Amino acid sequence: AFTWEVRANDRNYHMQFKKKFAFCLTKKKYAGNAIKTAKYNIFTFLPLNLYEQFHRMANVYFVFVILLQTFPEISTLPWFTLLFPLSCLLTIRGLRDLIDDIGRHQSDRNINSRPCEILSGKSFRWQKWHDICVGDIVRLRKESFVPADMLLLCSSEPSSLCYVETADIDGETNLKFRQALLDTHQELVSEESMAAFDGEVTCEEPNSRMHSFTGTLEWRGETYPLDSERILLRGCKIRNTDVCYGLVIYAGFDSKIMRNCGKIKRKKTKLDRVMDWLVIIIFLVLLVTSLCLAIASGFWAKMFQEKHSYLSALYKHTTPAQQAFFNFWGFTILLSIIIPMSMYITFEFIYLVNSFFINWDLEMYYAVKDIPAKARSTSLNDQLGQIEYIFSDKTGTLTQNVMSFKKCCINGAIYGNFCRMQVYRDSQGSGLTWSHHSEKKSDFCDVTLLEAARQDSDPVLREFLRLLALCHTVMVEEKGDQLVYQAASPDEEALVLAARNLGYVFLARTQDTITISELGVKRTYKVLAMLDFNSDRKRMSVLVRDPQGRIRLYTKGADTVILERLQSRGPNETFTEMALDCFAEETLRTLCLASKEVSEVEYSVWSRRHREASVLLQDRAQELDKLYEEMEQNLQLLGATAIEDKLQDGVPETIQLLKLGNIKVWVLTGDKQETAMNIGYACKLLTDDMEILEEKEISSAPTTLSSHSEILEAYWVSNNNLSSSGEALCSDHLSQQRPEASCHKKRALIISGDFLDKILHTGEVLKEKKGRRWRRLACFRATGSQEQGGLVEKAFVDLATSCQAVICCRVTPKQKALIVQLVKKHKKAITLAIGDGANDVNMIKTADIGVGINGLEGMQAVQCSDYALAQFSYLQRLLLVHGRWAYLRICKFLRYFFYKTFAGLMAQVWFAFHSGFTAQPLYEGWFLALYNIFYTTYPVLSMGLLEQDVSAKKSLEFPELYVIGQQDELFNYRIFSVTLLHGVSTSLASFYIALWAFQDRVGSRAVGDYESFAVTVATSSLLSVLMEIILDTKFWTALSFLMVTASLLLFCLFSFLTQSFEAFRIAPAIFHFPDASRNALTDPYVLLVVLLSVVVNTIPSLTIRLYRTITGKTTIQQKICLKARREPEPSVELRAHVPRGSFCRRSSYAFSHQEGYAGLITRGDSLRTGATCST
Repeated sequence: AFTWEVRANDRNYHMQFKKKFAFCLTKKKYAGNAIKTAKYNIFTFLPLNLYEQFHRMANVYFVFVILLQTFPEISTLPWFTLLFPLSCLLTIRGLRDLIDDIGRHQSDRNINSRPCEILSGKSFRWQKWHDICVGDIVRLRKESFVPADMLLLCSSEPSSLCYVETADIDGETNLKFRQALLDTHQELVSEESMAAFDGEVTCEEPNSRMHSFTGTLEWRGETYPLDSERILLRGCKIRNTDVCYGLVIYAGFDSKIMRNCGKIKRKKTKLDRVMDWLVIIIFLVLLVTSLCLAIASGFWAKMFQEKHSYLSALYKHTTPAQQAFFNFWGFTILLSIIIPMSMYITFEFIYLVNSFFINWDLEMYYAVKDIPAKARSTSLNDQLGQIEYIFSDKTGTLTQNVMSFKKCCINGAIYGNFCRMQVYRDSQGSGLTWSHHSEKKSDFCDVTLLEAARQDSDPVLREFLRLLALCHTVMVEEKGDQLVYQAASPDEEALVLAARNLGYVFLARTQDTITISELGVKRTYKVLAMLDFNSDRKRMSVLVRDPQGRIRLYTKGADTVILERLQSRGPNETFTEMALDCFAEETLRTLCLASKEVSEVEYSVWSRRHREASVLLQDRAQELDKLYEEMEQNLQLLGATAIEDKLQDGVPETIQLLKLGNIKVWVLTGDKQETAMNIGYACKLLTDDMEILEEKEISSAPTTLSSHSEILEAYWVSNNNLSSSGEALCSDHLSQQRPEASCHKKRALIISGDFLDKILHTGEVLKEKKGRRWRRLACFRATGSQEQGGLVEKAFVDLATSCQAVICCRVTPKQKALIVQLVKKHKKAITLAIGDGANDVNMIKTADIGVGINGLEGMQAVQCSDYALAQFSYLQRLLLVHGRWAYLRICKFLRYFFYKTFAGLMAQVWFAFHSGFTAQPLYEGWFLALYNIFYTTYPVLSMGLLEQDVSAKKSLEFPELYVIGQQDELFNYRIFSVTLLHGVSTSLASFYIALWAFQDRVGSRAVGDYESFAVTVATSSLLSVLMEIILDTKFWTALSFLMVTASLLLFCLFSFLTQSFEAFRIAPAIFHFPDASRNALTDPYVLLVVLLSVVVNTIPSLTIRLYRTITGKTTIQQKICLKARREPEPSVELRAHVPRGSFCRRSSYAFSHQEGYAGLITRGDSLRTGATCST
């Protein structure tokens, strides 16, 4: 609906509009330009944070127990003894969230405080981004970022062109042009005229559609249509344009990029969700146990109260049923320490320290820019060890955004293999007078080519370099004695610079001429026609008349289109194709160069037809394409160029390691398909032995399995438990249509955002299939409440996840998040998203783990990320080392915390069977209070902080170790059940061995009292727990040994202090075990009983470990660890990549360019004549 009205220079008009957002509450319809990624403010922090924290079941459980303890009839401990640790837990987590949010506030302030020039009155004044309002006119300068979505009014460029870089929005590095309306360009020539501008824009409401805009401008009684070509989006960077002016249409959260950013959601790890369920399970077990013991207490009271008068007197005011009721709650409180709050406090401490380990890792410190790794979230470390899918941006994440001319093939000869240009320059001194424009340093180095260019004896080489200097849309500007090129794409700039370094310098151009310097000689060519590039033609040509009057056509483009338009094929063409193979093997971006001479007669006929086609009102583009096709025939091949789109350091090795760790990498980019595929091969995500499933294949062959609808049908059949007939039908079709396709065949899926939107939102691909087979398969589809859209989603995800690599091109930020969400929804997989621009923010927020690259495209990705890195290659260490260690440590910590808790405290249950089923504690109160704080926490804490199964070096050498986290091998419901049974068995052995021993003691000096029995059981349980932790610790440090020793010393110290006779005399109600430890632990008999208990509890663990080692029935992890320890030290190089097989040659074409620049040049729109308006 076109209900969004914007009046220029009229803030009061926009302030009057309100919109409802909750019940009867309203807010301003037009948002301000300030953004807020922070979650809290000074008023909402406490309620919102507490609301989020009480989403954890453990916190709800602790509050419930505290409420029970406020009733004195059932309380076994003072209520504040549990309130204090809960308050500490909530405070620690709250402070952690507050610190994280303060960082977001700081980042918001940095963005909102960026300076900009806003028209105020009749002059522009420097203000902040957050001061911008809808309807303001803003002046932007070169290299500045656009602060809001704006209508371009005019610029200093000819015809009010404005060149923008959208890498922060869609990942594309080539420049795009925007053009203002002719009337605003001509009329708004001064600040006074802008202040008087009162145009009104009517357009669509704020939305997330990045590439579309529809509206009108009403001004001076005229109505002008507006589209996306007139709009500057927030986040664009102004390039090659000195000054431009814009009218703010959408500000702040109404801007398209912010609409694509999504909301901040609290992320929970898989272990957090498991822990929530375990708390519920333990609580239910606790309630059932308490209920059973309470019922037993009622029966026991009924049986024995009448027989024993002292019991009748004690419970004369209560009936057995009442006693059972009170005992139920008493047991509930007594056993509540089975879920200790100290575990959650320790949990947070482990998370925090492991985050510091990431921050302190010098292997992830980027010294070039002084950027360390940063764990912005401290509660997701263990999930770094469970990643199954990585969704990566391309531009700035995998690549450096730097194009470099590396090699070329001219007349069948390859150049660029030798790097001696600098040495040659140094030796020649000032001999290269014709090359004073060349760069001092060049990535392209070949003395042979340089010398051949100097001699100027090879006509093919001369034409090759001349083509590079002539066939392009680059603009040039002189600044002093320097030539500054303004290219629409980094590819074109690299080609023109390469020609300049070899003596063919592009100097100037007009509407119909282009001037170059050839080996120091200035020559001007008349431009007769420019045959523009587009994604279908994959080539561009320029038709020129040289100073001698000859007409020549120069063409550059993809090898697949140039080679089929050659006049003849000979040895040179064959050698060039072989060179293209070599360039493709090196994953360089290639272009073929060709030319031909055009006769005057041919040109005059073609020119007349060209003029006629240029003025057609219908089918103009098709007629021009036909004419271009006619002209670009019978070409003579000159050679090929190879440009390197430089990857970040270590990207291919990182992706190889991640793939070996069973992590699938998907590339989601807004760039073109050819560019994305080229990078896919460069970073080893794609290999030549892969079957590439492209969108073109899917759309072009409906009778084969390449038809995407049939592929989706096949997955429907195989993944929805369909009938055998349906499965057979699908299987037959697979074997008939593509017999070479195998389930073991490596496949890669490459699709576009448009196609993704088509199959996921409208289902048009499926609806197009109306044939008999489609109707037959329809009867086999799962029916029920699931809608067709959900089935299409699942089929697509099944198809994509079955591929070894997936590349999605031309996707919007919202589509990136959608893809991540689909994989999370249908595969229940742990996902990681990594990117460096604002277009990656939504994806980063949606994924389970968000990683921001601290790169060139601003800081928005880092601000919304969970972890910040300087390079993509650091991801291997973050996941394979820190992530795996964190998962290992947390899982071991949980296992042994639960084990020690059940082993030490379940004796309370066994004691109830021998104490009349009363809620009488077995242990002294101080032992219960200190058991989980001092006596057993330190060894488990050292395991949670320092445990390693193998070193960091071995972890990177053997990425297969990572699989264990993906399969939840170290902590799951089965492991928890085994841990629970292990703890119960330890408590049974400790309790009943002591009970058996104490029942057999006689004599005057025998220790057989209740206090000594409690000390014996406590000591046996504690030592058994410590022995189990000692046996399972793989990585011993001085701190680990110190913590185990400290636990024993603290147990002895506090036991003798709290159970001393002096303490009893001071406070007999608090210290009611006088000299119990001294009496029991100095008795040799008791010490032998303790030793027996420890041996009995340890022998099963030792036996199981020995049995697994002898029989070879070790876990996957243990086998790999054993292999890792036995392997010799690895060589410096990483594993070899998958060898390339013998396949048909693939095209390595990838040219970053936007259609339309040729028209700008031939019309003269892009040629400077002076400033458009005052600055």
